[in-house]
Amino acid sequence: MTGNSPALDAALKRFEGLYPEVIELSLGRVLAALEALGRPQDRLPPVIHVAGTNGKGSTCAFMRAMAEEAGLSVHVFTSPHLVRFNERIRLAGKLVDDARLIGWLDRTFAAIGRGQITHFEATMAAAILAFSEVPADLLILEVGLGGRFDATNVIDKPALSVITPVDYDHKAFLGSDLRSIAGEKAGIIKKGRPVLSAIQRKVCDDVITKKAAAEGAPLYRLKTHFVDAMPEGLALIGEHQRSNAALAAMAMQLFGNSTRISQDAIFRGARSATWPARMQRLKPGPVTAIAQGREVWLDGGHNPHAARAIARHLTALGGKTALVTAMLASKDSVGFFMPFRYLKPPVFTLPNAPGHLGAEPIRLADAAHTAGLQAEPCDSLEAAMGAAAASGADRILICGSLYLAGIVLGANDEAPE
Repeated sequence: MTGNSPALDAALKRFEGLYPEVIELSLGRVLAALEALGRPQDRLPPVIHVAGTNGKGSTCAFMRAMAEEAGLSVHVFTSPHLVRFNERIRLAGKLVDDARLIGWLDRTFAAIGRGQITHFEATMAAAILAFSEVPADLLILEVGLGGRFDATNVIDKPALSVITPVDYDHKAFLGSDLRSIAGEKAGIIKKGRPVLSAIQRKVCDDVITKKAAAEGAPLYRLKTHFVDAMPEGLALIGEHQRSNAALAAMAMQLFGNSTRISQDAIFRGARSATWPARMQRLKPGPVTAIAQGREVWLDGGHNPHAARAIARHLTALGGKTALVTAMLASKDSVGFFMPFRYLKPPVFTLPNAPGHLGAEPIRLADAAHTAGLQAEPCDSLEAAMGAAAASGADRILICGSLYLAGIVLGANDEAPE
C-alpha cells in the first residue's frame, strides 16, 4: 500500500470544505465536535500526553514498545502520517483498518454538521471516538502543533504529561522566542496531574516549572544519569535517541506505579521500538537503486535542533555524506543547514511534496550557501539522487521534511506497517 485507498480519501476530503477562512489555534471547534459525539474524551483509557519540539515521535515509539513488552495493550495517536493516513491511529497495537476508520469519520462528519472545523481537528475528533470504543490499557497521544491550543489538548486528567526538548519551530503560530514557544508546549500541563520534562534549556525549564507550580502539577525532570543508564543496542539510531529512550523509560516508571512496568520490559522496549524516517537506513528498492550501491538513509528532521542531532551522528559515522533535501517554505532553512557547516556535505535540493508550501529548490540552495555549503538545485527526487550519487559521497541522507520522507518511503515500497 503506497497511499490512502480511494474510499478513505473520499471520507477524508469531506472535511476540507469545513475549514474556517482564517485558521486560528483554538480548542472551541474540536470541543464542540466532541460534545456532539457524546464526549468520547471522557471514556478513554489512561492517557500520556506528549508535547515538545523534537523527539515526540521517537519518545512515543519507545513508550509504546516498553508498555507492550510489559504486556499492556496500547493505543497511539501521532501526526503527520508518512504514506497512509491510517498511520496516525494505532488501535491496541495495530494500525486502524479502512473500514472502521471510515465509519468513525462518517459519524464525526454527521456530528459536525455545518460547523466550522479544520481537517486536523475533525480527524482528531474521529480518532478520540475510535480510542473510546476499543479497549486498551494506555493511550499515547502526541501533540500536533504547540500544545495549549492543539486539538489533542482535550484531556482534563491525563495520567502523565510529557514535554520533550523545546526549540524553535512553527514561529508563525507559537511565537519567535523560546519563552513563548515553551509556554505553548507547557499548555498541556493540567491541574494536579504529573508532568515529566526532558532536559531543557534554562529559559524553557523556567517556563515549565512556573506553569507546573501554577497548576499544582508534580514536576519530574529527566536527569543525565538516567540517560547514561540506558542499555546499549537501542532500536533507534543516533546518540540523541538515548535521551528519548530515557525520557520514555522515566515516563513508564511514573505511569507504571500502578501497572508495574519492569526494568526488563523497559530495556526490551528500548531495543525493539520502531519509528520510520528517523535515521532509517532504506532497504533495496526503486529509490535506493539510483544511489548506485551507496547507503541511503532517511530522516524527517526539519529544524535546527533536529539538524544538530543528525550532524552529530554523521560525524560519528565518518566518511562523506551527501544531503538530498526539501523543506517547507516556513522552516528556518539556514538554521537547518548551519549544523552541517563543519562536515561540508554537498547538498542537492528539490521541490517538496505536492500540495504543501515547499521552499523553491533554488532558494533552499541559497540557504545552504549562506550556511557555507555547496548546493545544487534539482527538479525532482530522481535528479537529486542521481546528482548525489555522482558526487563521490560514501552515503546519501534524504532529509528536511516528513512530507518528503513519506514520498520516499512510498516510492521505495517501504510504507510503515
